[in-house]
Amino acid sequence: MVAVRLFAAAEEAAGAAELDVSAADVAGLRAALSAGHPALGEILPRCSVLVDGARTDDAEPLPAGAVVDILPPFAGG
Repeated sequence: MVAVRLFAAAEEAAGAAELDVSAADVAGLRAALSAGHPALGEILPRCSVLVDGARTDDAEPLPAGAVVDILPPFAGG
């Protein structure tokens, strides 16, 4: 189980700021989030994923207890 923190549009789409998800890797995490929250699935392909503070790709394994941040693109100053 990993803690998933959602920000901005990702939080709005999921209806929560944090979720607990069971997945072996980032690709599985994206699939689980999309299945449970279809609106979130629409924006996930554009989001950055950080595992324990480091940006990663879909092949990255998720150790139990990891903290995953889902960051949609944003603009501002």
